[in-house]
Amino acid sequence: MTDQEYEEHEQDLSGARGMRTDYCGDLTAEDADRVVTLCGWVDRRREHGEKLAFIDLRDHTGVVQCVVDEKHDLRSEYVVQITGTVVKRPEGMENTILATGAIDVQNCTVVVLNKAETPPFPMHSRQEIDETLRLKHRYVDMRRERMQRNLRYRAVIQSAVREAMEDQGFTEIETPLLIASTPEGARDFVVPSRQQPGNFYALPQSPQIFKQLCMVGGIDRYYQIAKCLRDEDLRADRQFEFAQLDAEASFVGQEEIIEFISYVIASATDAVRGVWPESIPQMSWIDAMEHYGTDKPDIRFGMTLIELTGLFEGTEANVFKTECVKGIIVEGGAESIGRNRIDELTEMCKKWGAKGLAWFRVGDDLELDGGLTKFMSEAEQAGLTQMMGAQPGDLVLLQSGDRHLVRDVLGRLRLEIGRPPIDEGLEFLWVVDFPMFESINDNGDPVAAHHPFTMPHVDDVDYLVRDGGESLLKIRSQAYDLVLNGWELGSGSVRIHEPDVQKRVFAALGLSDEEVEEKFGFLLEAFRFGAPPHAGFAFGIDRLTALLLGEENIREVIAFPKTQSGSDPLTNAPTEIAERHLTELGLRTLPPTD
Repeated sequence: MTDQEYEEHEQDLSGARGMRTDYCGDLTAEDADRVVTLCGWVDRRREHGEKLAFIDLRDHTGVVQCVVDEKHDLRSEYVVQITGTVVKRPEGMENTILATGAIDVQNCTVVVLNKAETPPFPMHSRQEIDETLRLKHRYVDMRRERMQRNLRYRAVIQSAVREAMEDQGFTEIETPLLIASTPEGARDFVVPSRQQPGNFYALPQSPQIFKQLCMVGGIDRYYQIAKCLRDEDLRADRQFEFAQLDAEASFVGQEEIIEFISYVIASATDAVRGVWPESIPQMSWIDAMEHYGTDKPDIRFGMTLIELTGLFEGTEANVFKTECVKGIIVEGGAESIGRNRIDELTEMCKKWGAKGLAWFRVGDDLELDGGLTKFMSEAEQAGLTQMMGAQPGDLVLLQSGDRHLVRDVLGRLRLEIGRPPIDEGLEFLWVVDFPMFESINDNGDPVAAHHPFTMPHVDDVDYLVRDGGESLLKIRSQAYDLVLNGWELGSGSVRIHEPDVQKRVFAALGLSDEEVEEKFGFLLEAFRFGAPPHAGFAFGIDRLTALLLGEENIREVIAFPKTQSGSDPLTNAPTEIAERHLTELGLRTLPPTD
């Protein structure tokens, strides 16, 4: 490139691309003979003879090979600006691995914008890198292809979600982050008030109350991508702080909300996978529990739980003289699952609370081979193979005992044996007709399965009485969950807008008028000024993004997550607070308890 050509090119550097004319990954053979300026990081360096070196230059769009003079001391992750001419590679010399493999950038002028130390971990390692090390240097980790892909697709998903909500007439409203503490499913994160020592704000576990107030305020259809915080134990699908699509609408019921959210989910899936899911099936909560052992079933595979309790009425086998007997069948498992593996599965069942695991191999004539057959009648053995639909070579696994325990253990066992990889297929499912209350506590009070503003099923309202005992567990709520591949994406419900129904729910929960007024008084007061019928839903952006991208942990789709222990290796949070700040807030810390 001549000095005149370079000066003319420099004059063209303007506009939105700033210091560059093009992005690395956008160059193609059609750009041959063009002079371009690129900016990015040195991805790799390969020397060619004594005078030239090949530099792979990387930005967020991809990598392009640049041919530079050997005199340039360019190392991995140096930040550079390279100006050169795009040259089409000779036929047969293309690099089919690179999207830009049909061209090089030659006759390069290099400006080092910033030097860099050796990265704390290999940028192209195929081995798993220690997560704490990755999070400590997250700003480096984010340059890697995996994180670039995940974070940019997350933005695509959020954009698709917003567009889909606005297409359906929803208005984005921001709700506050400093609120009063409210009784929800997890512990609040709290913020001390400097101006009112001894009092605290809570960080929202969800915008639940405020979005209902938006309905009272006539917003009609509200949404936001809300940041929520819950002080609960972390795991693969849970962080202290998370993002959710939060929505509420007036003058609608369950089916309308399901329709709204199904459209949003389809839009997001199409934006990432290029597939628009057909109508999402629905399953009642009781069917999910009885057939899959969980309220968030992975329906990508069969192996459903089969009811066998009636078969063993009057049995002589003590192990089956219980409230419930269920089984699953592993096709071909008689050969594919050996005794050592059966022993491992048995130990798992014991850890989950079961006494053991009953198992039978199915022979060529449908005869059963297992240690418990000597305690079973011929009719029971024949009935077992028939009810299970067993074929020669199958493995039959049974659990007996308390119905709740049997469902839970077999549901876990089903996933342990048959669950496909997380990125294999997408199966959405709506689970509906959840129970209003999940249990009765030691005080005789029911424990709400969702929040206390969930409308009971119209056919079950008569059961809603204080001291109703076990009859309260018969009440179905107008609540619904969205499940994807065995992960709960989100929950919603039709809300109570009638004061008398709300009072009956509070009374059933054992809340006194004073407690109700203290915790929910401002909401109930708002309802007295004309609350429309309304319903809503919220689903996790982190979870949806992870599943659509085939990730097993939401930390891989969050820019700056916490570790499973709740720490932040990057900033070393949580940290102690200076004594003067504690004094300002009227606080003092106590020594840790053992």
